[in-house]
Amino acid sequence: MLALTVAALFIHGYHPYAEDAEIYLPGVLKHLDPGLFPVNGEFFAEHAGHSLYPNLIAASVGVTHLPVAWAMFLWQVTSIFLLLAATWQLASAFFEQALARWAAVTLMTALLTLPLAGTALYIHDQYLNPRNLAAFAALFAVAATLGKRYYNAAAWLLFAALVHPLMSSFAIAFCVWLVVLDRYHPRALGFAVLFPFSLLDPAPPAYHEVALRQSYFYVQHWHWYEWLGVIGPVFLFWWLARIGRQRRIQSVELAARAMIPFILAGTAAAIVFSLPPQFEALARFEPLRCLALAYMVLIVLGGGFLGLEILRKHTWRWLVLFVPLFLGMFFAQRQLFPASAHIEWPWCRPRNPWANAFEWIRDNTPKDAVFALDPNHMALAGEDENGFRARAQRSRLADAVKDKGAASAFPPLATRWLEQVEDEKDWKQFRQSDFERLQQKYGVSWLVVEKPHQDGMQCPYENKAVSICRLGEASARR
Repeated sequence: MLALTVAALFIHGYHPYAEDAEIYLPGVLKHLDPGLFPVNGEFFAEHAGHSLYPNLIAASVGVTHLPVAWAMFLWQVTSIFLLLAATWQLASAFFEQALARWAAVTLMTALLTLPLAGTALYIHDQYLNPRNLAAFAALFAVAATLGKRYYNAAAWLLFAALVHPLMSSFAIAFCVWLVVLDRYHPRALGFAVLFPFSLLDPAPPAYHEVALRQSYFYVQHWHWYEWLGVIGPVFLFWWLARIGRQRRIQSVELAARAMIPFILAGTAAAIVFSLPPQFEALARFEPLRCLALAYMVLIVLGGGFLGLEILRKHTWRWLVLFVPLFLGMFFAQRQLFPASAHIEWPWCRPRNPWANAFEWIRDNTPKDAVFALDPNHMALAGEDENGFRARAQRSRLADAVKDKGAASAFPPLATRWLEQVEDEKDWKQFRQSDFERLQQKYGVSWLVVEKPHQDGMQCPYENKAVSICRLGEASARR
């Protein structure tokens, strides 16, 4: 299991400040140093306030006295190990043969960063976040439920709920549905899943602009392969349920049968929420996140039967299947982060120029500094989705990539988000007067600008990609 954990790290990489780390890591940093992020902290504080995740990570830093980068890395490795251990536990509930269990664990190792259809998520991310912790807890809970160890299941579900309430709700619903299906064998499937949706206050008018930019909220905007990623598992679970019945493996049949209405209910909710305008604000609950648990269970079942029926004890078959799969997933990850080291070790300086600039900011600017930079910077070629707040540990104006996710999840933020993004519109054509406008309106004191920058700007740091420039009294008089 330790060897497969190391293999998973080298296959899928580690990028501690990428993608949604921009949402989750600042909450930890703010917990450790309340003086950070005096401006626009709401764009990550809402997520942090609904989870004990930042408290947990910050507490581990306080207890161990490790640097944050080291604590994050060790938590990430631990989360991979526990997900593989949970895979073994769930596979043990399905299969008696150790061969099948190891095949399931090895397949999970290969597919950790498999994208989930219609969600913009992976099974397990390349950086630490509460979804990674909720993932292994969900699998442990399902395994315990199948084994009728309900107190154990409740403990894992409680942990998942504390670190990620939304993701845990799907695991809770599925475990409850497993118990109902096992005890009462209902024919009607209408109550297969009970999502914890509540009545909502009307969303502000700006929310529509936010939601439109979250394309996966709207099923009518999906590509064909996203529909395949939803419909395909339904047929696979139907097939696996038949196999489980034929072989009299009750746990396989039960889990596969339970998963079919679970997915269909999530799909139906996604369709309903994305079509009538009055339900638009409900789309933020992303009912198709149920696919995270569905894909993991499918990998466990599929891997187990692969081991039993095809791989068996033939070493060459294991190599023919898993070596190309490992290499393919490795190659895919290198395409996602081509300008960064595949594993960003906590003791190494980054090789990405944007990351280097952000770390210079962290070490050389005051904590109350407010930055402005291209609102689409995380989507730029060569930036590799490095989060500014996560890496630079400074305040910035709202961006058009990650802060829109916060605004879509918490509608009251939509008005502020839209105002700031509109004020940064046409960033690449900004002149000195535009920067001064941001300084006067928002208190912006520093800029991150792509090279070449304008003449006359005070830029104490430059590299091949960007310049860090200060907006001071001197520049304001120009």
